[in-house]
Amino acid sequence: MFSNAALTTSVILIITGTATFFGRLLSIERIPDMVATTLTSMTDNRILLLLLINVFLILVGTFMDVIASIIILTPILLPVALEIGVDPIHFGIILVVNLAIALITPPIGGSLFVGIGISRLSVWEISKAIVPMFLLMILALFIVTYLPQINVFLP
Repeated sequence: MFSNAALTTSVILIITGTATFFGRLLSIERIPDMVATTLTSMTDNRILLLLLINVFLILVGTFMDVIASIIILTPILLPVALEIGVDPIHFGIILVVNLAIALITPPIGGSLFVGIGISRLSVWEISKAIVPMFLLMILALFIVTYLPQINVFLP
């Protein structure tokens, strides 16, 4: 029983360590600054810019650990979001929902590998099984992103 827990934990820690290294490498090379400049130069349209931020966060979150993603990307993307009129709380919720989706997105989704370790199924079998939940999470992401009143209605 403990050997199974150790195996599952070791897989997650290897993925987390690699993602943290990748995050530090991105910071050293100033990739986040270039991304922010690129995003703001692509369009002034708020809806399109939020869509680009969502796609970017899911892609980055697929390959990086959640904590590393939050630490690296928040200081870069928050000014972009504020510039187009997004509330900081709303942006934080968008960030977390995107990274939650990335956790179940192949090829490196951390929660995906936890599910594989526990269920002893293949990546393909798990990926097929989570498609309905993935689609619902994407729908929730669009609702959270484009209906900010849902997120910030409490005083």
